Amino acid sequence: MGLVESNKAKIAKRVIEVLEFFDDEHPQATVMDIVRRFDRPQSSTSELLSSLVDLGLLYKDPCSRSYSPTPRAAMLGCSTQPGMIRDGRLTGLIDRLSAQTGLGVAVFGMVGLKTQIYSWRAGTRTVRTSGSAGFCGGQQEHLSDCAAGWLLLSTVAQPRRDGMIRRLNAEASPERKFAFADMAACVQQCREVGHASGVAGFGSIADATAILLPGLPENQPLAVGFVYEPSEQIDPSTLLRSLTDAVARCVDEQNAAPASVQPLFHAARHPQLEKKHG
Repeated sequence: MGLVESNKAKIAKRVIEVLEFFDDEHPQATVMDIVRRFDRPQSSTSELLSSLVDLGLLYKDPCSRSYSPTPRAAMLGCSTQPGMIRDGRLTGLIDRLSAQTGLGVAVFGMVGLKTQIYSWRAGTRTVRTSGSAGFCGGQQEHLSDCAAGWLLLSTVAQPRRDGMIRRLNAEASPERKFAFADMAACVQQCREVGHASGVAGFGSIADATAILLPGLPENQPLAVGFVYEPSEQIDPSTLLRSLTDAVARCVDEQNAAPASVQPLFHAARHPQLEKKHG
């Protein structure tokens, strides 16, 4: 039974890997693209992609034999998400921030004791990392090892937050150990100001400046931020203002009064129905 569950988990992981492969830099993929990225067997990768085509999650171009996601892949689970995600405002926010600055933009979520990159939009300059895939969606980092993690951790109420910090330290490798008081103070400051700047983590030499997204369900925080390699041309305080203004505009769009919409049968009455029921 354990082996069967393990194989199921591996299949699920590979499906997610395939879907996360597609981004601005990789709108299409061949079997060999997936094989090389994730070091998978060619035969099982080809079978998996064919299954995703059958499920309506991927298109297959018969000429180039390349694959690309279908709208179904984008819409899975969308109807249950908060308004900012469901109606596309978060994607629009990412687009604007990337276009205005040319920097990488990431959306970060919390998975247990780790920060995960939920979405990644690469900037005009590549963020150097130790990972073969570079900085990309799906990657995870310990909450204590990155600025976005401190910010997400700050949303947790006491005393659970201190318990999580102690556990992070207890499970950290020797080179990742930290002073509990210092980390607790750092996280508390993030809670008070609602933003964080510091190491980006994920094997990179980059920094990140991130703020929390408002109006999300409790225990499901998200942060959006810039990821950049430090230089004299980049001012974190300026990036913070850009983030704050952009998120505020998203909230304003959400709070805008919707246009008056009449029910269908009042807005367009059918002559045959009127004759029948008149």
